[in-house]
Amino acid sequence: MGLTLMEGNEAISWGAMAAGCNFFAGYPITPATTIYNTMLNLLPPQGGVCLQGEDEIASIGFCLGAAMSGMKTMTATSGPGISLYSEQISFAIGSEIPIVIVDVQRLGPSTGSATKGADGDIQFLQWSNTGGLPVIVLAPVDVKDCYLLTMQAFNLAEQYRCPVFIAANKEVSMTRETIDLDGLNLPQKIDRRTAAVDQSFLPFGVQDGELVPDFLPIGGDRLVRQTSSTHGADGYITTAPDQIAKMQQRLDDKLKKNISAFTYYDEYLVSGADTLVIAYGVTARAAMTAVKRVQQSKTKASLLILKTLWPVPEQLILEKAAPYQRVVMAEMNLGQYVRELQRLLTDKKIDFLGQMDGELIKPGQIQEVIQNG
Repeated sequence: MGLTLMEGNEAISWGAMAAGCNFFAGYPITPATTIYNTMLNLLPPQGGVCLQGEDEIASIGFCLGAAMSGMKTMTATSGPGISLYSEQISFAIGSEIPIVIVDVQRLGPSTGSATKGADGDIQFLQWSNTGGLPVIVLAPVDVKDCYLLTMQAFNLAEQYRCPVFIAANKEVSMTRETIDLDGLNLPQKIDRRTAAVDQSFLPFGVQDGELVPDFLPIGGDRLVRQTSSTHGADGYITTAPDQIAKMQQRLDDKLKKNISAFTYYDEYLVSGADTLVIAYGVTARAAMTAVKRVQQSKTKASLLILKTLWPVPEQLILEKAAPYQRVVMAEMNLGQYVRELQRLLTDKKIDFLGQMDGELIKPGQIQEVIQNG
């Protein structure tokens, strides 16, 4: 396709197709609807399925059923819809069902402002499940990220058999930018590992040294048990504390112990800077402009752009912040991810710039914090 002008939502859709997505279900909601519209144009001609559920709960349920049959699935919504997804998110975590969930964030709470962007769902995405088990959340900065991080999201969902979120934002998803699709360095596609045909099958059993079970589709030649209740390796419901503890620990470990394998970030380093600005999503673009503006001043700053938000890339943050005396965090909410920095960087001065009024954080605001902190 070469140089193409597309919005973030279109890039997410094209990235999903490049990753092998063959099933999409959703319910129209601003500002995520153009993902559904694009998938409706892309999937059927390629033999895939794209459908609208009667509501958000049904839509994600369709995706989970399709994923259990072996399909690569995606759904997309915004704040009110992601709230309705919560029960099914828990099901996907506990039953290890791969799915990519796009949350095009808008200003909340509740119905909020459908045409105003925010990053107010960041904590919700981490804790949207009963049980408090970890999830993967990736945050795109621009149209290129929307394409590439969506491909990575599918790979991670397949590799770790879990839900993976794209924490998009109305301002990224509905802004048109030029992207060179032919010039992208695409990740290699990953498919979930299937169980060996010559061995007995435990739907939630893992091989020695592994943390993720092998996969067999429901409806195939071999019996596959699936349940949303607490279960053992055989898929039967259990109340045995040792089995429960083992299963819960594995679900925790399979993501947290592998975070370094999917820690995505960008950085802009400035020699002589004693301040590090940390940002994600669309705010990272304003932060980049701000640090470049002050590059020749006495108050220089470097920039770390987080693209993996959850599980927290603790080692990355500690390593990148180590040379700096001060950290500035900017995000489009009243203070959600900054809590993680305060938890980790106890020896640093942390200044926070938060805003949740439907407007973008401007470079000048970040520049002012850098210079006056």
